[in-house]
Amino acid sequence: MASIGLEPPAATRDDARAAEARVAGLQSYGLLYGSSAVMLDLYAQIERVAVTDATALIVGESGTGKELIARTIHELGARHDGPFVAVNCGAIPDELIEAELFGHEKGSFTGAVQGRAGHFEHAHGGTLFLDEITEMSPLHQVKLLRALETGEFFRVGGSEPIRGDVRIVAATNRDPAIAVKENRLREDLMYRLAVFPLRAPPLRERDRDRELLAQLFLTELNEQEGARKVFSKRALETLRSWSWPGNVRELKNAVYRAFILAEKVVEIAHPQLVSRVKKPVMQGDSMSVWIGTPLADAQKQIILGTLKYCGGDKRLAARTLGVSLKTLYNRLGAYGTEDALDDDGTVPRDDA
Repeated sequence: MASIGLEPPAATRDDARAAEARVAGLQSYGLLYGSSAVMLDLYAQIERVAVTDATALIVGESGTGKELIARTIHELGARHDGPFVAVNCGAIPDELIEAELFGHEKGSFTGAVQGRAGHFEHAHGGTLFLDEITEMSPLHQVKLLRALETGEFFRVGGSEPIRGDVRIVAATNRDPAIAVKENRLREDLMYRLAVFPLRAPPLRERDRDRELLAQLFLTELNEQEGARKVFSKRALETLRSWSWPGNVRELKNAVYRAFILAEKVVEIAHPQLVSRVKKPVMQGDSMSVWIGTPLADAQKQIILGTLKYCGGDKRLAARTLGVSLKTLYNRLGAYGTEDALDDDGTVPRDDA
């Protein structure tokens, strides 16, 4: 858990979070939290594969916690004392990914002023997590496949093979079979990676986990901020009814945003209604908010409208709204910089 000053050791943070999860009614397993049937099934599969050195392929939608699954496999396995190196294959330019994975020798390309180890070497004795593996080009997939099959690789520009001792866990948000048909994933690499396939279940399949996870996130935020905020009845209904297409990531961000906006009672506007809400109508020193606008969005419109009316003067806007300057800053921070811009694209002046 985050705190003011130095953070406690990871083990302490994990123990504290597990305790909070139990209070919220959630079962924990490694770095994962959830008591639904699909999560219990996932825990059982992880338990079996973690004690082996088998390559695993995690398939799941964005936001389902694929990296947390990979980290749990690592921490529960024999390599837990070794490094865990996470690589997002989709975030590395194609012309650099070979050097990033396998390293390069001095002078092997323009700008290579000295030799450098790659992720395979950094993960020696531990686990290398290759996220979004289907974003890697077929050419580099061939080189990855060779490294997996032989246990050896070459630095870019190097002539001596390097023996690697790493466990590979890969992940993708695409259906591997479809990715193969679309030539995004080599079939031979798919079979090599999917020695033990795992599915990260979407949040919509996790029954009461949605509400329980939200309670866990709220408990953590209360602990961090020294607050005692609670969900409203309507917020709990929203948690249960919305499918959360962005999965746990979307849920966590929604709780965090609602926590910042709340004084004591946390409201979560229905995401579907938020996407349909109409903009307020400004008329001189007044504004009209459409019926059906979620409370959190109405509050946002009033705050930004008042700030605009006050010419960007935050102190004046805070006094006009009857809130503290700190509260106003918290609200604006939750909305993002763009929402606090004036019509001419300038940032309102900060008089604090």
